[in-house]
Amino acid sequence: MDINATLIGQMITFAIFIVFTMKFVWPPLMKVLEERRKKIADGLAAAERGQHDLEVAHFKAKEIIREAKAQASVIIEQANQRAHHMEEQAKLDALHAAERIKQTAKLEIEHEKMKVLDTVRQQVADVAVRGAEKLLKRNIDKAANEELLKSLASEI
Repeated sequence: MDINATLIGQMITFAIFIVFTMKFVWPPLMKVLEERRKKIADGLAAAERGQHDLEVAHFKAKEIIREAKAQASVIIEQANQRAHHMEEQAKLDALHAAERIKQTAKLEIEHEKMKVLDTVRQQVADVAVRGAEKLLKRNIDKAANEELLKSLASEI
């Protein structure tokens, strides 16, 4: 193998090409590769943060749901207690109303009883006066009749 001028020229050209490539082509190419590596690393970090945030969100959602269920059960229990209290109060009100109606009815019955007794006394007194008139065969005057009625009523 002969080393001749062509080979030396090719070596010089290759050396210039290497220097040119290292000086002008390689730095921008490395810069692009570094930017791409950084973007990929940032994307992976963002994905990990997103995954972590998703897990935190799931945990918070479960916690919120648990709290909501607890509050709902408390509210339901309070509603049941209030309904029971209202039911008991309604029963008491109904019992009081029934007692008032019963007392009113007793008073009305007593009042009617007194009216009937007064009417019966008056009728008995009238019958007694008429019977006495027939026996005496005379008519008693009005004042005497009233006096007789009062005395008979007091006796009855």
